[in-house]
Formats: sequence, structure tokens, C-alpha cells
Amino acid sequence: MDLVSLVDRIGDAPAAALFGVLTGVIFGIAAQRSAFCLRAATVEFARGRLGPRVAVWLLTFSTAMVWVQGAEYLGLFHASEARIMAVPGSWSGAIIGGLVFGVGMVMARGCSGRLLVLAATGNLRSVVSGLIFAVTAQMSLHGWIAPLRDRIAALWVTQGGHNLDLLDASGLPRESGLVLGLAIAVVALAIARRNRIGAGSLIFASGVGFAVAVGWVLTYALAQISFTPTPVTSATFTGPSANTLMFFLTRDAALTFDVGLVPGVFLGAFLAAALAGELQFRGFEGEGPMRRAMTGAALMGFGGMLAGGCAIGNGVTGTSIFTGTAWVALTCMWLGAMAADFVIDQRREAVLA
Repeated sequence: MDLVSLVDRIGDAPAAALFGVLTGVIFGIAAQRSAFCLRAATVEFARGRLGPRVAVWLLTFSTAMVWVQGAEYLGLFHASEARIMAVPGSWSGAIIGGLVFGVGMVMARGCSGRLLVLAATGNLRSVVSGLIFAVTAQMSLHGWIAPLRDRIAALWVTQGGHNLDLLDASGLPRESGLVLGLAIAVVALAIARRNRIGAGSLIFASGVGFAVAVGWVLTYALAQISFTPTPVTSATFTGPSANTLMFFLTRDAALTFDVGLVPGVFLGAFLAAALAGELQFRGFEGEGPMRRAMTGAALMGFGGMLAGGCAIGNGVTGTSIFTGTAWVALTCMWLGAMAADFVIDQRREAVLA
């Protein structure tokens, strides 16, 4: 059955949700098996190590770029039609939101995508943190703290009614994105080899990047034949977490790619963990860690919505198409996370030593 027949049979919205589930399952399996986590990579880097977490993150980051730029080179996708590129971006939101998100993910011990993957394996700490993240993201989008987010985001925005394409702005050919991705992948593989990371972990790390490309290609293809406006998007968890929460809390919520993505990631991570025998219930180890995780989750919910995306939405999905604000947000997430690790964790560990 081709795509047109599928859409004719089930409709535009169910098809979008189905594509979200497919993208999410691939992402969930790959992220669970590779232990992909931006928080772990930033902490490792902040402590002066180019270890396995940095290698896995760099490989995901680079292969997403390679897969996505390769898809664009083949005409399967056009970055100019992506939702994140077609609307104005906020430089102030990317900077402040990125810093806040980076601090939050260190406090919560995982970014929003990592929390979702861990929740699927039985980690009750991640379930609680993930729910707080989704609620805060919804409050930042339409609730009590939405006015604050709007004011900060409006301080400094991109010009021309759309986001900034870094490749076009720099005057570089589109192929340079593919070349950069390949170059970073070589660096990632060199770090992986030095840390003796197995081939399985590397394949699954690349699989996370592949899931991002799958989302872009599928939603782009659907947008070309859909009778209703269909956003061209891919893996991200701030907006989708808020939208999925409202889908299950209200009766009139519509099916979208976002609504399919979050359950898809949960399902993929659960299946991967079950097959590996890694399902295990885990809870908080006292009041202190619980307060810390809940605070971090709330910071991520607000910071991610302000920045226009989370560590995945900006750090992998947005950067793979060279969205200007996504690269700024990712940089600020790294800086915020490293600062939080130094102030909160490294100092505490030094006192206890």
C-alpha cells in the first residue's frame, strides 16, 4: 500500500499519528539500547572527559545530520518547509530557555527524552519527573506562566517572519551540511574507539539520528498530499509531551504526529528493555533527590518551551536542518548543564570527599 492509499483509507490525522508512533518506536528502541543522553554527555565533558557518553551523543548528533541532509540531497525532504524553520525564532528564548533547560536536566538527572525512555523501563522517578515536565510545558504554552514565556521570547526574534537557516545565511552550499555531519561522525567514532564502545551501541546511537530523519521525511511526504495543513516536523518532546497530556485529559483533542510520538517512544523503549531483561522498578532515594528531580523537571518544562524545543527538538532535530535558534539553544543547554554540574554536584562531591 502506497502513502496516498494509506491516507485515503485512514485519513490525514490518523496517518500523522501513525507516523509519529513509527518515529517514536525507532527512537525509543535506539535510545534505550544506546543509553543516549545529553545530560550524561555534558556532565562527562564538564569533568574533562571525552568518554562513552560524549561519543554516543556526538554520533547521534552527527548521524542525524547525515541522514537528514542526505534525505534533502535526494529530494525526500526540504528544510525550508519544516515547522521550526517556517516560523519566527526567538534568540532570547533560545539563550535563556536553553540555559534554564540545561540546569533542569542536570537536576532531574536526564533530559525530557531520556526521562521518557527511562519511564518505559520502570523508573518511577522518571514517571513523576516526566509528568511534572509535561504539566509545566503545558502551563508555559497556554497556562499561567505563558505570559512570562511570551515576554521573554519577544525580547529578540529572528527577522523576515521565519527562522534563520545557517547554511543559507553563511552562503555555503547545501552539501556542506552533509560534509560537516560526516566530519563530526569521524570524531565521534574516534572517541568511541578510544573508549572501546561496542558496535551495537554505535549502531543504536546512529539509530536515534535515523529516527529524526524518518520523522522529517514522513511528515514532509504527508504534507505534500494532505488535504489539511500538516506540519513538517520530527522528534521533539516539549510540545508533544504537553499535547499528549491534553489529548488524554480532554475529549476534543485531535490526533497529530506529536500525539503519536510520545506513546511510540514509550512503546519502543519498553520493548527494547523487556527483550534485554532490563525492566525494573526504581523509586526516589529520599526527599532530597525527589525535590531536586521535581524542580529540575519544572525548569525543563519552562525552559524547553521557551527555547522552542528540548535537548532532542533543538539539540538533534533542529540542528540537523541548521536552524539558527536550535544551535544557540543547544549551546546554552551545554553551558547551563556544565555550570549546574559544577555548582551543584561537583562542589557537593568535593565536600563529601
